[in-house]
Amino acid sequence: MAERIHKSILNAKVNLVFYFLSLFFAFFSRKIFLDCLGADFIGLTGTLGNILGYLNLAELGISASVGYFLFKPLQSNNREEIQEILSVLGFLYRKIGIIILFAGISVSLFFPLIFSKAGLSFYIIYFSFYSFLGSALIGYFINFRQILLSADQKNYLVAIYYQSANLCKIALQIFLAYTYKNLFVWVFVEFLFGIIGCIILNWKINKEYPWLNVNINNGKALLKKYPNITGKTRQIFIHKIKDFLLIKSDELFIFIFVSLKMVALYGNYLIIFSKLISLFNSITNTIGASVGNLVAEGHRPHIINVFWQITALHHFVAATLCYSLYNFTEPFIYHWLGSSYIMDHNILILLVIFIYITNSRNSVDNFNYAYGLYADVWS
Repeated sequence: MAERIHKSILNAKVNLVFYFLSLFFAFFSRKIFLDCLGADFIGLTGTLGNILGYLNLAELGISASVGYFLFKPLQSNNREEIQEILSVLGFLYRKIGIIILFAGISVSLFFPLIFSKAGLSFYIIYFSFYSFLGSALIGYFINFRQILLSADQKNYLVAIYYQSANLCKIALQIFLAYTYKNLFVWVFVEFLFGIIGCIILNWKINKEYPWLNVNINNGKALLKKYPNITGKTRQIFIHKIKDFLLIKSDELFIFIFVSLKMVALYGNYLIIFSKLISLFNSITNTIGASVGNLVAEGHRPHIINVFWQITALHHFVAATLCYSLYNFTEPFIYHWLGSSYIMDHNILILLVIFIYITNSRNSVDNFNYAYGLYADVWS
């Protein structure tokens, strides 16, 4: 238990440090990118991200399923079982990566129709999309072992290496955007650091788990040994669709019904919301893997007690969060970007209500994940 608490605190400390570093870069870079690259291009990146989100639904929730099945072997230090489960994940992710690649190519054929009124060159639209697609596929073909760090309560390692690379990327993009104002250069740097981050993270995983030997070619045979992974995945998939439609599809619909510029305006609000949410989540979300470890111990009275404590904490955090967002979002945007970037006040009210609902139920999500309770699609 002491080790579980120690890892949770360490995760929280590291996340908090990188939160404040990324906070400065996020707001400063947004201003530079809007001024130097244009609101339409920034809106395009958000829209393409949403399109990739739809393609990533092919992941089906396999990572969450595998994370659930890793808790017990990590608790008992069963290295052979850990390697087998990750081999299954690698096999499934390779299949999914191929599906997403061909789906992405198919979707891109319709870009002349989808972006006919975007006001941007199709060269930059296609270059951006395939760069983002390539970065996403890295996670499926190479970076799938990262889930082991999360299940083992070592998210602080992901934060240290991934966030460090991300901050360097943003700093370079700021310099290049301000100096050259070239959209292609900005996108290339985005793709380049996706590769660099992958190399660094895999190096750290090899160093942290020198015994880890994942054989993707054995994944198909091992899948028969772990049939519950596919069963659990089918249950999780329903929840993944729900999460995507609720959280990650908004910018695409804004583009369809309004414009790329409005996507950029909405994205400004999302940056403020996401950064303030991240401040609280950097502390509260670090308990996710700890809950999995707690459930694996199987002490029911203690588990119930911890559940209600975490639930109370999340409701308090959500209320504090929403109060801050409602009162400070519009004044902040006025001083940060100017009055022309402030949207209708009713949009802010709806966003605040949505944030409270989604953040107050995080404790339920943590325990659903730890127990693998995904058969209840109404949870």
